[in-house]
Amino acid sequence: MLTNWRSALVRSESISEAGLVLGIEPLLRLSRGEKRGSERARQQILANAFEATLGAVYLDQGVEAARRIVRKQILSKLDKVIKTGTWIDPKSALQEKVQSRENLTPQYKVLSESGPDHNKVFSVGIYVAKQLRGQGEGPSKQLAQQAAAEEALRRYDD
Repeated sequence: MLTNWRSALVRSESISEAGLVLGIEPLLRLSRGEKRGSERARQQILANAFEATLGAVYLDQGVEAARRIVRKQILSKLDKVIKTGTWIDPKSALQEKVQSRENLTPQYKVLSESGPDHNKVFSVGIYVAKQLRGQGEGPSKQLAQQAAAEEALRRYDD
């Protein structure tokens, strides 16, 4: 459970949100391609910039200054993560459910890819015993897998 909480706190989405709060985004110089890129790509750039800023604070002001930023911008969100259940990884939850009920492991398969390289959309299906149990789309294979796992979980809970 602690590993899942940590994972929820340090996802690109969470880290990029911290970068927005600190006002890092307007300071970034992006190429035209980066500006037109997907939301996921921009989040990753902002998350990387936050991490670089945190590293600069550590080098310039020391570990305590860096800790204060982490506590305020990242750890302060733990209560919300726990209350909203965003720490629960849908892929892990699905795997546990399928293995406990059917003694099988879900298999993920990319069904299609569309769009230009800088803005792809992936469609992924989850199969259990060669049966499609869920399908999802996203700007990365990982996010499409998560969306498919969420759909499959809803079907298991019905």
